[in-house]
Amino acid sequence: MRQALEEARLAFDEGEVPVGALLVREDQVLYRAHNLRETLRDPSAHAEMLALRAGASAVQNWRLSGATLYVTKEPCIMCAGVIVHARIARLVYGCKDMKGGGVDSLYTLLSDSRLNHQVEVVSGVLAEECASILQHFFRARR
Repeated sequence: MRQALEEARLAFDEGEVPVGALLVREDQVLYRAHNLRETLRDPSAHAEMLALRAGASAVQNWRLSGATLYVTKEPCIMCAGVIVHARIARLVYGCKDMKGGGVDSLYTLLSDSRLNHQVEVVSGVLAEECASILQHFFRARR
């Protein structure tokens, strides 16, 4: 999670919402990413999406079975959907997103038994640090 926080700090410095992600499989980091929505002018350029796309490209397979995704903030419903489709084994995230969370806060997509894949979820890892950088970013914008 500390590496994901480093990515969030990069996003902060670039004027992006400070969310970072790290995709790991078999103790190997496949990709590190941070939000780039403003930079790329792409509404889907969330840290999670960028990490999953690059990770799938690196292993030349859209199925990322056995992988763990670390994210500083609870993924939204778009990212949660892709996490399910990519067959991610485990999601580890920092702080909750009470306004847009697709994992625990508003929706529970990763544990929905109606879907063909469920994901192990670990939440609250370095939650205060993850929330703090987001709070600082949005306070500075107001």
